[in-house]
Amino acid sequence: MKLPSVPVGIHTLIHEGLVQARLPFTCCINLWNQDRIQVIGTTDSSLSLVLQIQHPGIIRAVLLQRDLLVFVDTYLNGLFDFSGSLDSLILLFRHLASIQISANQQLRAWLEAWTLPALPSGELVTAQPYQVARSPKHDRASIQYHYDVGNDFYQHWLDPQLVYTCAHYDSADMSLAEAQTAKLDLICRKLRLQPGETLLDAGCGWGALLRWAVKHYGVTGYGITLSAEQVAFNHQQIEAEGMGDRLQVELRDYRELPQQPTFDKAVAIGIIEHIGRKNYPVYFNHIMSVLKPGGLFLNHGINATRDGHGNTIGERFINRYIFPNGELVRLSTTVTAMEDAGWEIVDVDAWRPHYAMTLRHWIANFDQAIAELAGLIGDRQVQLWRLYLIGSALAFEHNHTGLYQILLRKQSDRHWNLPLTRPGWLC
Repeated sequence: MKLPSVPVGIHTLIHEGLVQARLPFTCCINLWNQDRIQVIGTTDSSLSLVLQIQHPGIIRAVLLQRDLLVFVDTYLNGLFDFSGSLDSLILLFRHLASIQISANQQLRAWLEAWTLPALPSGELVTAQPYQVARSPKHDRASIQYHYDVGNDFYQHWLDPQLVYTCAHYDSADMSLAEAQTAKLDLICRKLRLQPGETLLDAGCGWGALLRWAVKHYGVTGYGITLSAEQVAFNHQQIEAEGMGDRLQVELRDYRELPQQPTFDKAVAIGIIEHIGRKNYPVYFNHIMSVLKPGGLFLNHGINATRDGHGNTIGERFINRYIFPNGELVRLSTTVTAMEDAGWEIVDVDAWRPHYAMTLRHWIANFDQAIAELAGLIGDRQVQLWRLYLIGSALAFEHNHTGLYQILLRKQSDRHWNLPLTRPGWLC
């Protein structure tokens, strides 16, 4: 069956949208009927981004659903493709998501979209609703969806210690491995770890921080994660390094920890993004209940600079394809929840540029190993992961997201047990 051409109103809308975006690169859209829409870049006339739309149902779905993630769904099914850099594609999508069109244009485009044939059945991914009140079982499934893709997948592009959170760069020429080691040590110093103390790492990942703290600061460590793959890796490393009497890692949700003061210090690196704001009271209260009087808690997490309530295109992309049920909130929301739970804010440290640099190192490693990664998860899934990593890097570089380390102590600990100056407690 011959597919119809793009209606005039939609054709004009797409062209005007590309012009309005004022992209620095030239963009060309090749349609299913050999038609094309092209706009010359403001600084580069060479073709640097070409989109291939193989079915009019893509345009119908984008306009009727008002969802640019239709392009991702149809990319996975082979009806949409592109050539050019992912940075350019993401920039284009961000511009298209923010362009302003008149009510008359919207109405005409909507009516014309109805005249186009729909996509073949099953070509779109059904988005899963965001879960507000989540159980440990539900959270475990979300974590395992992301992390249990296989340790060998992550070993191809993370640093040798498998640290899957923001590194800390003392200078721009530091390697990823050096910056991750610097991060681990800085956290230990912020927590003022002392030999013989007990350290809880909630969401310990592959255990790099715990092993560093045990080895270099003489603590006894206890880590929990919801990833079975990470638990298996930790057990192998603990045995290989002879740490069995000083370090333990279990498959456990933070809500399953006994609510009694057990640990001198606690840390949570990169799990608050997966807690959900409605669950902050439970999270912060539970961590407080396991911390001894006079203890410190360091929370490290990504924040949004604007509150999209999980509805930004970036958040929806990550929740649908990469990490189900994540949520980013503004720093003020996080700090308010901390204080409401009875925490005193000791220190707030902004790490946004560090995460942008970390992500660029990850992307470089990812691209070097792309053939091996495609062999593990498939070509299209690899491109989804590249889109996720590059989009995340751009979000930090353009200040759409930030990252903060927040050091906390209990408000009930009236006696100040830290040095009076910041350099004093970082020594």
